[in-house]
Amino acid sequence: MKNSIFGAIGILCMLSSCSLFEADNYEAPSVALKGVVVDAQTGEPVLTDQGSEGIRVRLTELSWGDNVEHNPDFYCMPDGTFQHTKLFKGNYHITVDGPFIPLVRTDVDGKVLSDDSKTMELNGSHEIKMEVHPFLKVEWVGDPTVENGKIKAKVKVTRAVSEQFFREKIEPMGNFSPDFLNVKDIQLFVSYSSTVGYRARDERWSTKIDYSGNSFDTKLGQVIEIESANEIPAGRTVFVRAASRINYDTPRGTGILRWNYNEAKRVNIP
Repeated sequence: MKNSIFGAIGILCMLSSCSLFEADNYEAPSVALKGVVVDAQTGEPVLTDQGSEGIRVRLTELSWGDNVEHNPDFYCMPDGTFQHTKLFKGNYHITVDGPFIPLVRTDVDGKVLSDDSKTMELNGSHEIKMEVHPFLKVEWVGDPTVENGKIKAKVKVTRAVSEQFFREKIEPMGNFSPDFLNVKDIQLFVSYSSTVGYRARDERWSTKIDYSGNSFDTKLGQVIEIESANEIPAGRTVFVRAASRINYDTPRGTGILRWNYNEAKRVNIP
């Protein structure tokens, strides 16, 4: 019995001197990356939703080798900006996916056709600009008005890239369909939150207009009137945004049709 006790004590002493009990000498992640996604043609921020239907940011630390997995994805804020302040130092591949021409385009065999993503050595505080080509441009026409507790708004939707430009970029990726260019809907999101969007909407008042096939083509650039659903109680303050999307998912194969947005507006209900 004594021998067993002394043996156990000896093992514990040996373990206490090994690296299992040494302090963790790795520095805490403190590298900061701030960025903004902008329209390559106008320089304007690409407005988005603050959620998984918005602009996805993906970072991959290349320091670990060819088979490294990407970091957990995160998403832009509604104004098109993003930030991550808890990164480790390293060499990173940076890309974004959203309602715009993919930055990294490959053919059906996986061959890279074009790559406009970024690869950077991150070791301090960094600011970057990701230039993209949005699918659509959504604009307010005047200010929303209120009548009998319902918000009436006018919007205009145009293509931010031409059909020819879209085809030139997307068709070489394979399995192209002219239906990709079809405008699916116009949404009017209403919420108490200034970050109003698909993820922050009040379903009682938000509404949409659906379009089938290419029926919206004749309405491109035209003023579209859209009205909120149901009556909003008097004395409330809400925020509204309009959004529209085409029949093309990004990244390809995910089934996520991401909206292009306009800016949020505050509306007081008399």
